[in-house]
Amino acid sequence: MSDLKEHSCEACSPDAPKASAEEKQQLHKDVPDWEIRVVDGEEQLHRLFKLKNFAKALEFTNKVGDLAEAEDHHPVIVLEYGKVAVSWWSHEIGGLHKNDFVLAARTDAAFNDMA
Repeated sequence: MSDLKEHSCEACSPDAPKASAEEKQQLHKDVPDWEIRVVDGEEQLHRLFKLKNFAKALEFTNKVGDLAEAEDHHPVIVLEYGKVAVSWWSHEIGGLHKNDFVLAARTDAAFNDMA
């Protein structure tokens, strides 16, 4: 399987197709620590990251923010002492797109780089 974090994100318009069940199953294999949740009727990728303290959690939050800005694709980020929860989904289409899995993989890489 290819390294998902190296894949390009594509522009996602309101008429872009959501990831099919088969695509989600395949892509999810590359980001197994992420949970697929349904929130307000829309599927999202969600993961809770645990860090040493608030400063490290804030540093990680900023790294995720940089990823989001670079792709103009923005997650929900919840910052607590030693914890950061991240949820990726494509607001434009109301569900999951390949881009969400790519950014989840990049988020994992940013977290692993902090270790």
